[in-house]
Amino acid sequence: MNMENVLITGGTGLVGNQLVNRLKQQGFGVRVLSRSKTIIDSSIDHYFWDPRNNKIDQEALKSVDHIIHLAGAGILDKRWTPKRKQILIDSRVETARFLLQKIKERKVPLKSFISASGIGYYGAVTTDRIFKETDDPHDDFVAEICKQWEKAADAFSENGFRTVKLRIGVVLSSEGGALIPLMKPIKMGFGAPIGSGKQYIPWIHIDDLCSHFIKALKDDRMSGPYNSVAPDHRTNASMTKAISKIIGRSVWLPNVPSMIIQLVMGERACLILKGSRVSSEKIERTGFEFSYNDLEKALSNLIQKQ
Repeated sequence: MNMENVLITGGTGLVGNQLVNRLKQQGFGVRVLSRSKTIIDSSIDHYFWDPRNNKIDQEALKSVDHIIHLAGAGILDKRWTPKRKQILIDSRVETARFLLQKIKERKVPLKSFISASGIGYYGAVTTDRIFKETDDPHDDFVAEICKQWEKAADAFSENGFRTVKLRIGVVLSSEGGALIPLMKPIKMGFGAPIGSGKQYIPWIHIDDLCSHFIKALKDDRMSGPYNSVAPDHRTNASMTKAISKIIGRSVWLPNVPSMIIQLVMGERACLILKGSRVSSEKIERTGFEFSYNDLEKALSNLIQKQ
């Protein structure tokens, strides 16, 4: 079988780095689009792009079979000023539109477009509902990002390209992401649930997330949205307790008041203080089997790596 080529945006981020290595191990040719002209890893083919100025190295699109779209400014990185909100949307939406424009101009016979999205599609809310892919989007800002993100991905489908949208939960990794800030206060003896502690944290081990992307590339029966979350539903309080148990530290302080989180984080606090359960049933029906389907197993693996 001829090697298939995968072009990745956001390939230097937390998920992108690991996914690049996994794809190479699987025998794919991997190309990474980067806004930097400095080559960090000479073993990976980097190509320059600057969507805002309509620039892309045309070699990046030559004989490309699949695109994985991970690019997007960090949702929690900075306060949500009006300018920042527009950056959060444009870094996901305009980049996807730019790619489609170039694919059409070059008449690239793309086999699939795999786009990241987020469980924020269902909103920053705490309810008794278990959200499924058939549920409508919420009406808050987080959901608006995801709606526009997915609409940009759907344009690929409308142009005849198989399109998969992975609504990603909270990614747990030993290299970064949510786990390290969750662990830090517990290690220092200040661990405590946040807010009510009853908000759910739909999580996924980074290995399983990468496997979801690879499954989406290989399985041409997959199309549309899939929730990329583990089947084990945990609240903030239960996750805090599980982390403390594995690292051998007690959680004895009262919950961190919501007001403090709101003062520190502003509007972004909704992502920390709210959360509902999200179903993994649809992706499991494709035959996918999670390597880390319960939280303790995932945490033990990741904390051991540290």
